[in-house]
Amino acid sequence: MSAGPCGAREEIGLLSESAHARKAGMNQLGKEYELGQGNSSGVEDAVDAVAVEEPLQITVDGTPVAVVMRTPGADRDLVSGFLLSEGLVDSLNQVVNIDLERQLNHAYVFLADDVVLDHHRLSRNLFSASSCGICGKASIEAIHCQAPAMDSDLVVPIEVLLALPERMREAQAGFEHTGGLHAAALFSVEGDLLVLREDVGRHNAIDKVIGAAVAGGIDLSRTLVQVSGRVSFEVMQKALVARVPVVSAISAPSSLAVDFARESGQVLVGFLRPPHFNVYAGRERVKCGT
Repeated sequence: MSAGPCGAREEIGLLSESAHARKAGMNQLGKEYELGQGNSSGVEDAVDAVAVEEPLQITVDGTPVAVVMRTPGADRDLVSGFLLSEGLVDSLNQVVNIDLERQLNHAYVFLADDVVLDHHRLSRNLFSASSCGICGKASIEAIHCQAPAMDSDLVVPIEVLLALPERMREAQAGFEHTGGLHAAALFSVEGDLLVLREDVGRHNAIDKVIGAAVAGGIDLSRTLVQVSGRVSFEVMQKALVARVPVVSAISAPSSLAVDFARESGQVLVGFLRPPHFNVYAGRERVKCGT
């Protein structure tokens, strides 16, 4: 494979970039955590591999244009696709270089001299425009400047936790009709459904729940959020800003979501598929018969 406008590439054929990383002894995709694995009888020690999530700041001709949360690997493809799908370039022939080596979790894009960056076509919101570097740790610290870690003593009864997926599913009218909507549900610590919203966007559903709860005067510090999909850094961030101490999900969390929850004093439960679940953060606050 010849070198393209984005710089020289190794000839990888049909072998994925992640497969090459594994061949080189690199493990970019998964991170192991000690956690609690539970059922109706209690919670025991376990270890689980969690998909890695880290931010990638994209800077085009010296202008930070976006930070995307991603699993490291195939970053050149990610940036190329972003440039095309956001309309920043019409062709990759307009890209002189994508520098992924200068700084960790940064992509520096250099366009041809005759290509002018059109700022009006940008549709992504910046998470950070820091020029001093961005990583998972820096991202967490930046959020804590705006929303400090929680000091919650809220304890979640296991029997309440195990009942959440079915109670949420029963209230998902939109999913029942279309089969294609994410859901977020706010429950009291006693297991009462307070608010449920659905949306094609997972984060939109959470925003809707938070908005409705605040408008309704609900004390979010005594609640938990159940989501229908996986848990990313952004999900935990939204819960922290709203001061929701517990997030539970049917699917998996990302590594940055786990790190964020542990540093934010939040309870994070994943793979809640009764009768089993994993407690990735706040294990001491998930108990039987509370």
